[in-house]
Amino acid sequence: MRPPPSLRDFRSALIVKPSSLGDIVHTLPAVKAIRDAHPHLKIRWLANTEWTPLLQGSPLIDEVIPFPRKNFRGIKGLLRFWNWRHTLARMPREEPEIVLDFQGLLRSGLISRWRGSWPVIGLSDAREGAAWFYSHTVSVNAGAHAVDRYLELPRALGIHIPPENTAFELPAGAPPAGWPEALRNHVVVHPWSRGEGKSLSNAALNALCDSLAPHPVVLVGMTQDASRPSGSHIHDWSQRTTLPELIWIMREAGFCISVDSGPMHIAAAVNPRTLGIHTWSDPRKVGPYPLEVHVWKAGRIAKRGELSSAECVTEAEVDEQAARAMGGWVSTQLQLPGSVRN
Repeated sequence: MRPPPSLRDFRSALIVKPSSLGDIVHTLPAVKAIRDAHPHLKIRWLANTEWTPLLQGSPLIDEVIPFPRKNFRGIKGLLRFWNWRHTLARMPREEPEIVLDFQGLLRSGLISRWRGSWPVIGLSDAREGAAWFYSHTVSVNAGAHAVDRYLELPRALGIHIPPENTAFELPAGAPPAGWPEALRNHVVVHPWSRGEGKSLSNAALNALCDSLAPHPVVLVGMTQDASRPSGSHIHDWSQRTTLPELIWIMREAGFCISVDSGPMHIAAAVNPRTLGIHTWSDPRKVGPYPLEVHVWKAGRIAKRGELSSAECVTEAEVDEQAARAMGGWVSTQLQLPGSVRN
């Protein structure tokens, strides 16, 4: 196969990365590398409608194209998706345009081809036959962290990316209406995940929140569980924050604690004082990417690069004792010199 073309030969680029929340965050350093190396490019990003607030207002993106994924469910949805190809082909572009498919699924492969621009570049770990729609395929290590896999695409396009150039440029966000002005140096706790076996149990969550007292604790996230920890230091903002508000709350926090989930990656992107909790998932592949961020894995707290291969593939439940230990460790970090965020 011919080597990928140079981005100098294009006027615009379409980024195809519709989902998920965490994967969109993981793609930001690769897009930043493209923006920095080729500021002349007009960059558009196609993303699921619910995730577009992660990109709107970003200096990396000239235009965000909402992909109404929810409209395309079911048999009738497949027909609507097929007809949507005409809408996509008519959307504005500057010729010549290159298409970069970071998603690597059948749906994103079809979108990339329906756009009508050429060439289409994808990754070698693409699934569901997506590679059939590519003109060039970039070889990646399927076992590497998602951020490192995505960075291989701009590297294949001739962009030099120093190790330190992996910033996650998310929007500044906005404070929620009614946010108490006196609430400072709070600890954000995001205890729920859609992934099986990742959420904290009610007992572990209560133990964690109790161990963080008297530091103010802000609960965030979505859950079907009606029970919540109680206490004068707990501020319950679960079920009622937008993505821009979540970004702001995590950016302003004295510390963030989150189970393995999309919001964990938001926290790590905007606040190095983050602890990601991994019960069975491998932090080498899906953990918080910034090396200064800590993770709980295999019963201990460490930075991602300090964990052994054996530790990364173990499974460990967060019981009440482990939750109290986490809270105590975070409380200690908050008391270190320079820990208070003004």
